[in-house]
Amino acid sequence: MAAKLGGGAGGKYEIQQNSEINVTPFVDVMLVLLIIFMVAAPLATVSVEVELPTAVSPPQVNPPKPIYISLQSDADIYIGDGRTSLGTLGDDLRRLIGTRNPDEERIFIRADKTTRYGDFMQLMNALQDNGFYSVALVGEDNA
Repeated sequence: MAAKLGGGAGGKYEIQQNSEINVTPFVDVMLVLLIIFMVAAPLATVSVEVELPTAVSPPQVNPPKPIYISLQSDADIYIGDGRTSLGTLGDDLRRLIGTRNPDEERIFIRADKTTRYGDFMQLMNALQDNGFYSVALVGEDNA
Protein backbone atom coordinates (compact mmCIF):
# COMPACT_ATOMS: atom_id res chain seq x y z
CA MET A 1 0.00 0.00 0.00
CA ALA A 2 1.30 3.47 -0.80
CA ALA A 3 0.65 6.89 0.68
CA LYS A 4 0.61 10.26 -1.00
CA LEU A 5 2.21 13.09 0.93
CA GLY A 6 1.74 16.81 0.69
CA GLY A 7 -0.20 19.31 -1.43
CA GLY A 8 -3.83 18.56 -0.71
CA ALA A 9 -6.70 20.82 0.24
CA GLY A 10 -7.11 19.16 3.61
CA GLY A 11 -4.05 20.55 5.30
CA LYS A 12 -0.32 20.42 5.45
CA TYR A 13 0.05 16.88 6.88
CA GLU A 14 -2.91 15.03 5.38
CA ILE A 15 -2.08 11.55 4.04
CA GLN A 16 -4.26 9.93 1.36
CA GLN A 17 -4.39 6.18 0.92
CA ASN A 18 -3.64 4.58 -2.45
CA SER A 19 -5.50 1.26 -2.61
CA GLU A 20 -4.53 0.11 -6.10
CA ILE A 21 -2.84 -3.29 -6.46
CA ASN A 22 0.50 -3.32 -8.23
CA VAL A 23 0.35 -6.39 -10.54
CA THR A 24 3.59 -5.73 -12.41
CA PRO A 25 5.75 -8.13 -10.30
CA PHE A 26 3.12 -10.84 -10.66
CA VAL A 27 3.04 -10.46 -14.46
CA ASP A 28 6.86 -10.53 -14.59
CA VAL A 29 7.03 -13.79 -12.64
CA MET A 30 4.34 -15.40 -14.80
CA LEU A 31 6.14 -14.43 -18.01
CA VAL A 32 9.41 -15.89 -16.76
CA LEU A 33 7.65 -19.16 -15.84
CA LEU A 34 5.99 -19.26 -19.26
CA ILE A 35 9.34 -18.87 -21.00
CA ILE A 36 10.91 -21.59 -18.84
CA PHE A 37 8.14 -24.06 -19.70
CA MET A 38 8.26 -23.15 -23.40
CA VAL A 39 11.99 -23.91 -23.46
CA ALA A 40 11.81 -27.06 -21.31
CA ALA A 41 8.81 -28.73 -23.02
CA PRO A 42 10.61 -29.67 -26.27
CA LEU A 43 13.49 -31.13 -24.25
CA ALA A 44 11.13 -33.57 -22.52
CA THR A 45 9.95 -35.24 -25.71
CA VAL A 46 11.73 -38.10 -27.47
CA SER A 47 12.79 -37.13 -30.99
CA VAL A 48 13.91 -40.56 -32.24
CA GLU A 49 11.04 -42.39 -33.89
CA VAL A 50 10.85 -46.12 -33.20
CA GLU A 51 8.11 -48.51 -34.21
CA LEU A 52 7.58 -50.61 -31.10
CA PRO A 53 6.29 -54.18 -31.29
CA THR A 54 3.17 -55.09 -29.42
CA ALA A 55 3.73 -56.82 -26.12
CA VAL A 56 1.77 -60.02 -25.76
CA SER A 57 1.99 -61.38 -22.26
CA PRO A 58 -0.53 -63.37 -20.29
CA PRO A 59 -2.35 -61.42 -17.61
CA GLN A 60 -0.65 -61.70 -14.25
CA VAL A 61 -2.53 -63.29 -11.38
CA ASN A 62 -2.79 -61.05 -8.36
CA PRO A 63 -0.72 -62.33 -5.47
CA PRO A 64 -2.77 -63.77 -2.62
CA LYS A 65 -3.54 -61.64 0.37
CA PRO A 66 -0.60 -61.80 2.81
CA ILE A 67 -1.05 -63.86 5.96
CA TYR A 68 -0.08 -62.10 9.18
CA ILE A 69 0.41 -63.95 12.46
CA SER A 70 0.61 -61.73 15.53
CA LEU A 71 2.26 -62.91 18.72
CA GLN A 72 1.50 -60.77 21.75
CA SER A 73 3.69 -60.48 24.84
CA ASP A 74 1.36 -62.76 26.83
CA ALA A 75 1.78 -65.51 24.14
CA ASP A 76 -1.65 -64.94 22.56
CA ILE A 77 -1.56 -65.84 18.84
CA TYR A 78 -3.71 -64.21 16.17
CA ILE A 79 -4.07 -64.98 12.46
CA GLY A 80 -5.17 -61.68 11.00
CA ASP A 81 -7.76 -60.52 13.54
CA GLY A 82 -8.87 -63.99 14.67
CA ARG A 83 -7.43 -65.63 17.76
CA THR A 84 -5.89 -69.10 17.48
CA SER A 85 -3.65 -71.41 19.51
CA LEU A 86 -0.56 -73.49 18.79
CA GLY A 87 -2.70 -76.66 18.60
CA THR A 88 -5.07 -75.31 15.95
CA LEU A 89 -2.60 -73.09 14.10
CA GLY A 90 -1.96 -75.50 11.22
CA ASP A 91 -5.65 -76.23 10.61
CA ASP A 92 -6.53 -72.52 10.73
CA LEU A 93 -3.77 -71.66 8.24
CA ARG A 94 -4.79 -74.47 5.86
CA ARG A 95 -8.40 -73.31 6.00
CA LEU A 96 -7.23 -69.77 5.23
CA ILE A 97 -5.03 -70.62 2.24
CA GLY A 98 -7.51 -73.08 0.74
CA THR A 99 -6.11 -75.26 -2.05
CA ARG A 100 -2.79 -73.43 -2.39
CA ASN A 101 0.46 -75.19 -1.52
CA PRO A 102 1.70 -74.43 2.03
CA ASP A 103 5.33 -74.57 0.81
CA GLU A 104 4.71 -71.56 -1.45
CA GLU A 105 2.91 -69.43 1.13
CA ARG A 106 4.84 -66.71 2.93
CA ILE A 107 3.76 -66.13 6.51
CA PHE A 108 4.47 -62.73 8.06
CA ILE A 109 5.06 -62.80 11.83
CA ARG A 110 4.48 -59.70 13.92
CA ALA A 111 5.78 -60.29 17.45
CA ASP A 112 5.69 -57.88 20.36
CA LYS A 113 9.17 -56.74 21.35
CA THR A 114 8.64 -57.99 24.91
CA THR A 115 7.68 -61.51 23.76
CA ARG A 116 9.65 -64.32 25.37
CA TYR A 117 12.02 -66.09 23.01
CA GLY A 118 10.60 -69.48 23.99
CA ASP A 119 7.07 -68.44 22.94
CA PHE A 120 8.42 -67.23 19.60
CA MET A 121 10.29 -70.49 19.00
CA GLN A 122 7.16 -72.52 19.81
CA LEU A 123 5.31 -70.56 17.14
CA MET A 124 8.12 -71.11 14.61
CA ASN A 125 8.21 -74.86 15.39
CA ALA A 126 4.43 -75.13 15.02
CA LEU A 127 4.64 -73.45 11.60
CA GLN A 128 7.40 -75.81 10.45
CA ASP A 129 5.60 -78.88 11.81
CA ASN A 130 2.58 -77.91 9.68
CA GLY A 131 4.61 -77.40 6.48
CA PHE A 132 4.93 -73.61 6.46
CA TYR A 133 8.62 -72.93 5.86
CA SER A 134 8.57 -69.49 4.22
CA VAL A 135 8.43 -67.07 7.13
CA ALA A 136 9.15 -63.34 7.23
CA LEU A 137 9.51 -61.22 10.34
CA VAL A 138 7.84 -57.81 10.41
CA GLY A 139 9.49 -54.87 12.15
CA GLU A 140 8.72 -51.19 12.52
CA ASP A 141 10.57 -48.61 10.43
CA ASN A 142 12.58 -45.89 12.15
CA ALA A 143 11.27 -43.23 9.77
